[in-house]
Amino acid sequence: MAVMLLKPAKAAADAWLARFADAAPDLEVRVWPELGDEAEIDYAFIWDPPPGLLAKLPRLKGVFSLGAGADHLFRDPDLPRGLPLTRVVDPSMTARVTEHGLTLVLHLHRNMAAYGAAQRRGEWAPEPQPRAQDRPVGILGLGVLGGDLARRCADLGFPVAGWSRTAKHLDGIDCFHGAEGLVPFLARSQILVCLLPLTPETDRIMDAALFAGLPKGAMVVNLGRGKHLATEDLVAALESGHLAHAALDVFEPEPLPAESPLWAHPKVTITPHVAGVTDPDAVVAQVLENIRRIEAGEPVLHPVDRDLGY
Repeated sequence: MAVMLLKPAKAAADAWLARFADAAPDLEVRVWPELGDEAEIDYAFIWDPPPGLLAKLPRLKGVFSLGAGADHLFRDPDLPRGLPLTRVVDPSMTARVTEHGLTLVLHLHRNMAAYGAAQRRGEWAPEPQPRAQDRPVGILGLGVLGGDLARRCADLGFPVAGWSRTAKHLDGIDCFHGAEGLVPFLARSQILVCLLPLTPETDRIMDAALFAGLPKGAMVVNLGRGKHLATEDLVAALESGHLAHAALDVFEPEPLPAESPLWAHPKVTITPHVAGVTDPDAVVAQVLENIRRIEAGEPVLHPVDRDLGY
């Protein structure tokens, strides 16, 4: 019988245990921090493991990220090498992230923050209504999540471009790539959405230099990771008027501290890292299939490239 260590968000542990018990009653699932005999653990399905935890598991055969990103695994300098690493690729999560991304893009496009402020003042204050076709959207990151959001924005009539590390082609999307493609990509993006993976190269990519490359009055959305954003540079760009608004779903650290200037900033919209959640109903089968593949010596689904970090 295989033994798997589970470390989800604390409130979600019971839901995961119930799904695994139904789908694989022969799989023993131990919830962190109750490891039992560490030498018995074969697999880890985990989010944000404490540094050194996985290195203490001598029988470990595979590590499965409990989310779409794997950056939390690479924060551990002792992450065991030579093991399969996987991440979640889940159509239901993709749909949720796209829904949230579209919500925020439309929130910015139709200036809903201004209507909220007017309501609180008791003012009847119609805003200009630019056409979607006159509001270019730029998507930083054209992976599974970014590519889906790009296509859905295009379906609504926005001119959409995407930027990625290497060249990609998506029908109906103007694709830019590499350092040489970033400048022209930014220059045409009036609403910029970040859905990049977090790597050393993308840490604080949304900084003063990037904001300066956007048109005056541009707006930004961060659905990637909190560490993509240089918060002090964002506040400065908002205060100067170069950026008109920011909609943020991810932060560093989380939860966002009460003293953060972002909470009360009139040009910032905050959601508490809710764009997409990992759905036990959709993902348990994926985890079990990867266990089967590892036991059979077959390639895993959705592997993580250690060199790229995603």
